[in-house]
Amino acid sequence: MFTVKQIEEAHHKVKSGADFLQYIKEIKNFGVEKFETFITDSRTNYFGKNDFKTSSEPQYENLYISDNYNSTEFESQLKKHQKGETDYFTFCKDCAENGVEKWVMNLIDLTCSYYDKSGRIVLVEKIPT
Repeated sequence: MFTVKQIEEAHHKVKSGADFLQYIKEIKNFGVEKFETFITDSRTNYFGKNDFKTSSEPQYENLYISDNYNSTEFESQLKKHQKGETDYFTFCKDCAENGVEKWVMNLIDLTCSYYDKSGRIVLVEKIPT
């Protein structure tokens, strides 16, 4: 199976949202089927076949997640990030400020689902291939 070290090495190649698709392809080749990232500290759970799971350590000090989801601002910041206009940490701060608690990337269905603090899916995007 895959290791967090392999995934982190692939992630270090990502400089902006514009590099994200290559990262997804690389970790999918490792056997990652799904991962969930928690905005508070960027700790991530990675899932593979046969109930395999591994988790990363927190990546930064805890961010406060707003209680209120702001769809207009979040979607605007998401588009900027996807164009390569912001780095990863800036995007995580934008998520927190706009009430996004985590995202779940499904590499089988090629979707990314964003969740608010109540566990409600607030946005689902198709990952471009």
